[in-house]
Amino acid sequence: MNETPTVLITVTGKDRPGVTAAVFDTLSRFAVSVLDMEQIVLRERLILGILITAPRDVAKLADAVESTAADLEMDVEVARGEGDNERRREGRALVTVLGRPLPPAAVSAVTGRIADTGANIDRIVRMARHPVTAIEFQISGADFDRLRTMLAQEAVRQRVDVAVQRAGLVRHGRRLLVLDVDSTLVQGEAIDMLAEHAGVGPEVAAITERAMRGELDFETSVRERVRLLAGLDAAALDAVYTAMELSPGARTLVRTLKRLGYRLAIVSGGFSQLTDRWVRDLDIDCSRANELEIVEGRLTGRIVGRVVDRAGKAQALRQFAAESKISLDRTIAVGDGANDLDMLAVAGLGIAFNAKALVRDAAHTALNVPYLDAILYLLGITREEIEAADAAAPGAS
Repeated sequence: MNETPTVLITVTGKDRPGVTAAVFDTLSRFAVSVLDMEQIVLRERLILGILITAPRDVAKLADAVESTAADLEMDVEVARGEGDNERRREGRALVTVLGRPLPPAAVSAVTGRIADTGANIDRIVRMARHPVTAIEFQISGADFDRLRTMLAQEAVRQRVDVAVQRAGLVRHGRRLLVLDVDSTLVQGEAIDMLAEHAGVGPEVAAITERAMRGELDFETSVRERVRLLAGLDAAALDAVYTAMELSPGARTLVRTLKRLGYRLAIVSGGFSQLTDRWVRDLDIDCSRANELEIVEGRLTGRIVGRVVDRAGKAQALRQFAAESKISLDRTIAVGDGANDLDMLAVAGLGIAFNAKALVRDAAHTALNVPYLDAILYLLGITREEIEAADAAAPGAS
């Protein structure tokens, strides 16, 4: 089937008000239809591309456009061809590259691997320039699984973060974000801090090490570590909460997603006496964590009810999604440890945040920058949009 003849007009030069209007004023003299257009400005340098149906007299149109460009002191190219961008609707994906800094060699390697898979880069957008550089590549013609595998390997070699997601409606609208707490939402591990207050830091660390070597399952390790806290004054929980620090960017992440109508949840193998306070402080919608038994103001060394383990975190995500009437493909889970693996697998997008190698390899994508709000760039939200929303908020100075 013959495709419709088309003309691609590319205008480049120093940006100034009225360039686009002048070019389209010229095109309005011809019997053509606008099919597509793109315009970007980089350091006051304009690149404008316009795809139109071909007129009867392409040469006359080209002369008119070239005359307009000369008046504007711009360069122009007029190229004949056929068809639109329909073929680029297949195999669409989003590749986000983050670096601190982002070296040209890394961009070369990532874009080279994209080409190796036979995919094409249709559009490039900067998502952030500080405190990390984040660039999004919109891809067509991708073999998604192959693309994700190749770019995950390249990310390790180049020491940058690369996230690969399917393009589509799932990225837009209301979603559910579920965050692990210790070493994800907050820095450090609550049980280690409680152990220091109880004077059993080395003993708790030894049990943690045994669990990491696979000698103990998570539930057993948690119960054994909590048992060592027996007799600790419950006031230590207040001291630990006061001492805990949110990960950089955590408040920005929460504040921005709440503005967009997201549901936010936290799940933790830690303790509800601490997570409940983060729920109140950050306006989190739902949470699940282990409850320490407290009698007469002291920890008994026992946990009330079932332990929130690896399977329990995944179950919590499913429940939160069902209660929020949000499908699983619209959920995002973020965690750093092996205890988060099931939750990361169940979610539509599982993000390993400064995680161990085992978790990075299993997750959909990994972030190794220390800023939790870098997650926003993976969701299509730019740093400029975040800062503009903060500046427009009531009470902003």
